[in-house]
Amino acid sequence: MALNLVASLPAASLCSSTRLQIRSCISVGSFSNGFSSSRLQPMAAAKMCEETAIRPSANYQPSIWGFDYVQSLRSRFVGESYVKQIVNLKEDVKLTLDNEMDMDALQQLELIDNLQRLGVSYHFEEEIERVLNQIYNRNSCKLCDDRQKQESLYSAALEFRLLRQHGYDIPAAETFSSFMDEKGHFRSCLGDDCKGILALHEAAYLLAEGESDIFHEATNFTTKYLKECVKKNNDGYLSTLVNHALELPLHWRMLRSEARWFIDVYENAPKMNPVLLQLAKLDFNVVQAAHQEDLKFASRWWKKTGLGEMLEFARDRIMENFFWTVGEIFEPQFGYCRRMSTNINSLITVIDDVYDVYGTFDELELFTDAVERWDVSAMDRLPYYMKLCFPVLHNSINDMAFDALKEKGVHVIPYLKKVWADMCKCFLLEAKWYNSGYIPTLQEYMDNAWISVSGPVILLHAYTLISNTATEADFQILEEYPKIIRWSSMIFRLANDLGTSSDELERGDVSTSIQCYMHETGVSEREAREHIQNLITETWMKMNKYQIEKSQWSKNFIKFAMNLASIAQCTYQNGDGHTVQDKSKDLILSLLIYPIAAPSVQS
Repeated sequence: MALNLVASLPAASLCSSTRLQIRSCISVGSFSNGFSSSRLQPMAAAKMCEETAIRPSANYQPSIWGFDYVQSLRSRFVGESYVKQIVNLKEDVKLTLDNEMDMDALQQLELIDNLQRLGVSYHFEEEIERVLNQIYNRNSCKLCDDRQKQESLYSAALEFRLLRQHGYDIPAAETFSSFMDEKGHFRSCLGDDCKGILALHEAAYLLAEGESDIFHEATNFTTKYLKECVKKNNDGYLSTLVNHALELPLHWRMLRSEARWFIDVYENAPKMNPVLLQLAKLDFNVVQAAHQEDLKFASRWWKKTGLGEMLEFARDRIMENFFWTVGEIFEPQFGYCRRMSTNINSLITVIDDVYDVYGTFDELELFTDAVERWDVSAMDRLPYYMKLCFPVLHNSINDMAFDALKEKGVHVIPYLKKVWADMCKCFLLEAKWYNSGYIPTLQEYMDNAWISVSGPVILLHAYTLISNTATEADFQILEEYPKIIRWSSMIFRLANDLGTSSDELERGDVSTSIQCYMHETGVSEREAREHIQNLITETWMKMNKYQIEKSQWSKNFIKFAMNLASIAQCTYQNGDGHTVQDKSKDLILSLLIYPIAAPSVQS
């Protein structure tokens, strides 16, 4: 096969100047005037490039998840018997939530918090909304100030976090003022309340843009005291929660991985509810069985395309791409969205590698033009490996658009093809920077990189897949990339850079935000990473503000956008978990392969 034209040198051994020469293939004909010249010149150039270019390789590891292995996945947690047991357990929990006589507001909040962390709150959305609405209305009454003075830090912080998370605009200053001195600092005497300080720490990450003073005061105060608390605390359960929170706040975590982790932790909780635990375990396994069917569907599609075998330079990551969709929207009723989103993610991964690893600049111009024109006749000008890739992209997106037209009456092809073209043009600009040796400023980089990271592609397709009331007017707004798309994509990009920067720098790839900031300001890598982390925090606070403002977008879409940011932080928290499979293998096994030991269904 004429695909493996790569020299035997590993990419890491190629110096930057050598890679520049390799990526800039000498072409026949000039491309300086775009594509106004006859097609024979670009075709000849593409053919010469394909046959003569010495192409670098990123030496990506082959997939560790074989097709036969994925297709062999079977779960015993399917069938009516398990569904009936879940229904019965849900009824028990609903009775508890509805029984206000036996539960005060704090107990209700703790139950809601546990339901969310255990991954089963989606069964009780109406009940949770009713309880939170009652609590919010009580806060708004004239007795609110008197009641607040009697609240503990723990109850006030838990209430604030849950209400903010569900879109209630509860004021931060009024909530926490009674725990602060006249200078705006949290009182040192609170340091003896480890549980309360942990609740405050988690609540701080729901603070919004404009509340940065309280945020910095709260996080600095809580981080210091929690580190000391762990050293002195004999409560193993509480210490586990504290260490977990210091690693990454709950609000930034992937919902499904948090559920899998918390199920094990909750089993040792002092006030563990056995009904809740049984529901969480059983529901996790039943949902996992549904995920496995979605995964097998996506795996069969990927196998049929042949791209995993034929494009040897690209990452074959169907499992990891499916894992992203579970992070974005795990609930079982969204199986179609997960299946189609996996296809989208897989195409993004391959096309990213076409631009970032294999294609010469002249070939990348041809491919970008083909995507922008969205015309199969443009394939005539493409080299063979791009001829394999383009029709899969074209047909997959058209099929998805046909489903949207048939089921929802919305013609989305113009908007979907535009978002793909925008991403490819941003890929092309990065290739141009790389070939010229240009290091952009951080602002220049981010203006391009929040699109090239693929967030807009993922989110526009997600809206197509999950919205039952989509209109063309919606897509006219979405194609301009409203704030929620920009901010989610910004976090995606910055988290990606923090996780992959060292690997990419070693390969000689285009500079990331870290290198751009270092080059622009002369700071150290440590200082640059701190700056990028601060940008992530600021962007989360913007999304938090958006969440409590009125929006034309559905809660499911806003949640999907915020979950995209969370799965990015999960994937890149300890390195590049998307590319380096060893970094994500254990998490994938725990979420998608291995069920939790759960009681058998009673006959």
